[in-house]
Amino acid sequence: MGGCGILGVGVWLSITQGNFATLSSSLPSLSAANLLIAVGSIIMVIGCLGCVGAVKENRPLLLSFFILLLLILLLEILFMILFFAYQDQIDLYAQSDLKKGLQLFGTEGNIGLTNAWSIVQTDFRCCGVTNHTDWFHVFNATRVPDSCCLEYSDNCGLENPGTWWTAPCYERVKGWLQENLVALWIFALCTALTQILGLVFSMTIFCHTVKVDTFYA
Repeated sequence: MGGCGILGVGVWLSITQGNFATLSSSLPSLSAANLLIAVGSIIMVIGCLGCVGAVKENRPLLLSFFILLLLILLLEILFMILFFAYQDQIDLYAQSDLKKGLQLFGTEGNIGLTNAWSIVQTDFRCCGVTNHTDWFHVFNATRVPDSCCLEYSDNCGLENPGTWWTAPCYERVKGWLQENLVALWIFALCTALTQILGLVFSMTIFCHTVKVDTFYA
C-alpha cells in the first residue's frame, strides 16, 4: 500500500508538474517525480513478493523477500555512513554541479531546470548557489533571473542589486533541512523499523513453513 501511494504521487507529479525537473546538470532525470515512481515501483514489487509468499506460505518467495529487504536495509546504512563520512566532499561536489546547472538556465530544452530554479529562488528567497554573483557568469553581465527579485516584475533582474535576494540558495535549502532534521530522523527510524519488522515476520513464517513440512514429512 505504501508503494502504491508513493507511485501514485510520483505519477501525479509527472503529469501535473512535468516541467519541474532536477537542478543538477549531471543527473537531469533525477526529478522528484521520477524518483518517487522508481521507489514506489520497487517497494510494490518487493511488497507483493512478501504478501504472496505469506499468504501462500511459499518459501522461495519469502526468502526472496527477506534477501531483497535485507540488501536494501544494508545499502541504506552504507549510504548513510558514506554521507556522514564524506559530507564536506559531497557539499563541494553538489555546489559545483549546481553551478554547472546554472549555465543551462533559460536554454532550449531545459524548461524543467529553468522552472526548478525559479521556484527554489522564489520560495526560499535566495539567489544563486553560493551568492547572487553566480548568475553574473551565466549572463556575462550584472543581472540575475527575475525570480531573484524582492518584488517580482518583468526584467527586474536588470535593476539595482539592492532589489535582489542575496542569500545563497544552497545554504537556505540546507538550513531548511536542518530545521526539519527531527522529522527526517523520525521518518528514517520508522522506515528502518518497518523494514526490520518485515525481515522478522518473513523469516518467522519461513521457519514455520519449514517446521510444518518437516513434521508432515
